[in-house]
Amino acid sequence: MTKITWKPGTMLSPLPPAMISCGTLEHPNVMTAAWTGIISSEPPMTYVSIRPSRFSHGLIKESGEFVINLPTLSLITACDYCGVKSGRNTDKFRDMNLTPAPCSQVKAPQIEESPLSMECRVRSITNFGTHDMFLAEIIAVNVDEHYIDDKGRLDLEKAGLVAYAHGHYYTLGRNLGYFGFSVNKKRLKKQQKAQKAKTERPAAKSIRKITAAMSAGKGNRPTAAKMPRKHYGKQKSAQKA
Repeated sequence: MTKITWKPGTMLSPLPPAMISCGTLEHPNVMTAAWTGIISSEPPMTYVSIRPSRFSHGLIKESGEFVINLPTLSLITACDYCGVKSGRNTDKFRDMNLTPAPCSQVKAPQIEESPLSMECRVRSITNFGTHDMFLAEIIAVNVDEHYIDDKGRLDLEKAGLVAYAHGHYYTLGRNLGYFGFSVNKKRLKKQQKAQKAKTERPAAKSIRKITAAMSAGKGNRPTAAKMPRKHYGKQKSAQKA
């Protein structure tokens, strides 16, 4: 494999095209940002990087609060729209028929149609050239009860989450395994057994089937037509002898 070296760039993909809601319940706003992620698990910390020219930048800087809403396939049009249009000129909640819902810990609204919304409180703002990074603590998480199973676990994969990569949106693909599956001994044995069954020679399977039938008395001695090709020669030689 040959790799070509390019100049530094924002090539980390895929990313969640998160819908960042801010403002108030009476005057809500939402923007789409791909530059977001998790900083720490304890305490739960996140960030969102926003250009100072964006309308949401001033709202979040003033209130010190925002909400990260995960988009789904059904929200992808609204997600794209909210990343293109500015809240200075239009009400994006109204335009996209989104519902601003109250949060438990912050005044910023969450998007009711989103399956998961994280309430965030800004800890610090740091400038990194083109963007300001809002470092924030996740102080509450709101989950659609439709995606909570009988055991109280979150089945968020059923929500139809989407990803963003190099200017395009994608739906997530098939499940490739759970965290830690590579060291699960039972799973490894099952996979090895399945692989062995696939690679087993068809002739060997035929011989076992014929032998089992003869042992059970189900039929006469097999004819040459029923024998695997490589064993036919041996049977013919034995008959001549």
